[in-house]
Amino acid sequence: MHYLDELNPVQREAVTQTDGPILVIAGPGSGKTRVLTYRIAHLIEQGIPPYNILTLTFTNKSAKEMKDRIEKVVGARAQQVWAGTFHSIFARILRAEASKIGFPSSFSIYDTDDTTSLLRSIIKEKNLDPNAYNASAIRSRISLAKSNLLSPTAYRENADMMSQDRQQRRPYVVDIYETYLNRCQRAGAMDFDDLLFQLYRLFRENPDNIVEKYRNRFRYIHVDEFQDTNFLQYAILRRLLKYDGSPENVFVVGDDAQSIYAFRGATIDNILDFEKDYPNLRTYKLEQNYRSTHHIVQAANEVISYNRKQLQKTIWTDREESNKIKLLKCTTDDEEGRRVADSILEQKHRYHLPNSEIAILYRTNAQSRKFEEHLRRHNMPYRIIGGMSFYQRKEVKDFVGYLRLAVNPRDEEALRRVINYPTRGISDATVDKLVMLASGKNISLWEALRDPALDVNPKARQSLHNFYLLVSNWQQRAEKDLASKLADDILRQSGLLVHLKADTSPEGISRLENAQAVLDAISEFTDNPEPDLETGEPGERTLSLYLQTISLLSDADEKNDGQDQITLMSVHGAKGLEFKSVFVTGLEETLFPSFMSFEDPNGLDEERRLFYVAITRAKEFLTLTFAKHRYKYGQIRENDPSRFLEEIDEKHFDIVGGIGAGRASAKEAPVSPRASVSGSFATPRNRQQASAQPAIDPAGFKPSAPDAIVAGATVLHLKFGEGKVLSVDGAKDNKVAAIQFKGDELPERRIVLKFAKLQVM
Repeated sequence: MHYLDELNPVQREAVTQTDGPILVIAGPGSGKTRVLTYRIAHLIEQGIPPYNILTLTFTNKSAKEMKDRIEKVVGARAQQVWAGTFHSIFARILRAEASKIGFPSSFSIYDTDDTTSLLRSIIKEKNLDPNAYNASAIRSRISLAKSNLLSPTAYRENADMMSQDRQQRRPYVVDIYETYLNRCQRAGAMDFDDLLFQLYRLFRENPDNIVEKYRNRFRYIHVDEFQDTNFLQYAILRRLLKYDGSPENVFVVGDDAQSIYAFRGATIDNILDFEKDYPNLRTYKLEQNYRSTHHIVQAANEVISYNRKQLQKTIWTDREESNKIKLLKCTTDDEEGRRVADSILEQKHRYHLPNSEIAILYRTNAQSRKFEEHLRRHNMPYRIIGGMSFYQRKEVKDFVGYLRLAVNPRDEEALRRVINYPTRGISDATVDKLVMLASGKNISLWEALRDPALDVNPKARQSLHNFYLLVSNWQQRAEKDLASKLADDILRQSGLLVHLKADTSPEGISRLENAQAVLDAISEFTDNPEPDLETGEPGERTLSLYLQTISLLSDADEKNDGQDQITLMSVHGAKGLEFKSVFVTGLEETLFPSFMSFEDPNGLDEERRLFYVAITRAKEFLTLTFAKHRYKYGQIRENDPSRFLEEIDEKHFDIVGGIGAGRASAKEAPVSPRASVSGSFATPRNRQQASAQPAIDPAGFKPSAPDAIVAGATVLHLKFGEGKVLSVDGAKDNKVAAIQFKGDELPERRIVLKFAKLQVM
């Protein structure tokens, strides 16, 4: 069968339209991956060189699967397509061009731990209060600045950002940011945000040579999951596309109803407003769902219809009627865990489902404990996605720290991690002197190691000298030796192997096995190098390229061990996956939707999109659960069922009545608490009655201007009464205040100041 014959009419039209800007709105289970892969295959079949095609995805795993599927159509040429995540593709460009912005081609990539560690050091050096200047919070603040293309200079000129920092009593954030950027440059390192931020800088500073080079290289650009792109990613795309005479051959695929990563900086406006930037845009809607049964598809349509701002589409399926959606109303979260485990056991016996086709989804990772307890009682194997990654384990990070240092001795975080591990006579006091000398002379720690001005005793100086010689030897071999051979020598010569072997406890043996697993992974990388995209010949097999590869792995990219296990994961982690049976749990007000989204129309819309993603992971069996009582903050609390449940027509549920009550009011005012629900749901705990009477007299109420609402202020709200403003985040019209109201069951409410009516007392 010809590959085009496998497509339905709309899919085929999208695939064969090869020129100009194209938007494909792809509902869940509508075959978007097939459309994307066949579109690329079709371009190659039409004579477009594969190395002129760029495809940006959100996991390396999906990029590899895409290439494999293209290969089935066009053969080995598929491997020459530029396909990967934004970060991996941009890292590759930066490797080639890094010298133009003052970085080495072998720059290190700092993960979250490295960044947090460096920020703690800077905060300490500046004698700032570590409580006010929490390193994790500062990291998020710097990430926000980079995502919005704010350099330290632009940050200082941004009145909103500076005002927020003053309100939060941390006016020196911008100074930390500036020092952090300088220290990364000195260490020859970039963090994840820098792979975008520094690439944009590279393009901005080199418009005529570098940008033009890659515009000519990438004649056809494809973007998967376009709804999850952020401002900076889109700005880079525009740089690659926007110039006089450009054919604007950009093909983006996405679904606004599955935009769930605003907390990471993703902006749904990229897909909603795409047509404004490309007036000649052709839009195709993939509305046939091949994954799920009728009840699941209709429930998804009904739920998402409550969102205010969306691209209109109606998902449909021709799959036969089958199982209705199960609803489990539980008294406690412990009962929820037990009934979910019992239901899984029943499905396995009745329908012979393998464990790998069953998933339990929850809003927060903390909910997994009860399900784990009851699955263990039934002796059912499970795996948790979103726990500690293999590459985040201490013994693995220690080994990789040595590997990073061999490739880039200027990597200060790697050096500090391993300089005295295993112990080699280099004390913390010696390291502190190194740091002080490096900061005073604005040199790297590596240079400070041999600086005559370093004031240490002879024994420490000899230990530093021995360490310097050890790393220098590896450095000389890094670009010529096979990665596997060098890594094996590093494990032995560093003393790590002997150190790990000395611990014969079960935990110690496991740590040694993990270090050996890194060697196995490097050997596999060496034996199966990625081909060069233009020549097709085997590519690099250096340690530098291996480290880049593992630095950009996500949880979704790590290999499953192939065991038949039930999957437990957060809803965010389930994006892009599918299972025959899905349990969506904890469907209660303040949990799902999260209390963080209340009073914010955009936040509640995102929670609804998250629920939409959750239920559309199911192919045949969907079970929704909620508990009337659940422990929160150490206390048992009574819960109302989620408003999302009543947005689904009761005809889609199995033996459940009264779900539809109140749906009209929810649609008219989705931000407000929903109306009472009858039947199987208990009436919400006097929530409407409590809010029916204003907390204060409206006659004397005068709302204050949003700019007057600052952290620490006491405010009045017509509905919630008196409250204390805990914090204010965001800029301009996007400012959100976290407020703790007296007598409120929630620890805080987040309110968009643009829409809020608050009076400062």
